Amino acid sequence: MFRTILTTMIFAASTTVVFGAAHEMAPAVEAADQDVSGGTVSAMSIMAPANGWLVVHRTDAEMAPGPVVGYAPLKMGENSDVTAILQEEVAPGDMLMLMVHGEDGGMSTGVFEYTLGATEDGPIRVDGDLVMTVVTAE
Repeated sequence: MFRTILTTMIFAASTTVVFGAAHEMAPAVEAADQDVSGGTVSAMSIMAPANGWLVVHRTDAEMAPGPVVGYAPLKMGENSDVTAILQEEVAPGDMLMLMVHGEDGGMSTGVFEYTLGATEDGPIRVDGDLVMTVVTAE
């Protein structure tokens, strides 16, 4: 009887650990090429490791983040249908890098303070890689 209870407890504990690990989601941005003629760009889903920002950078074929052209706040965890208002004109064919930035190092919480190359509200990295995706404006 004791062996049966012990075996059941071990199985239940291991199943919980496997189930929990399978549902733990890594930081990511999911978006697709889209029409930005309305002055906005959207991500379908963002998994943020902490409160922060979806930051829209210009980019090109070299995939280096360029100037910021928009941003929107993120909450820690899963964010759906996140839309950033573009602060300057984006033409069809332009490439945009949608990147997750943190809310660290600035003077004010809830105020986007990043400038290109700064550390305030800077990019989130996982294993050295930026958490981002690139879309093309249509």
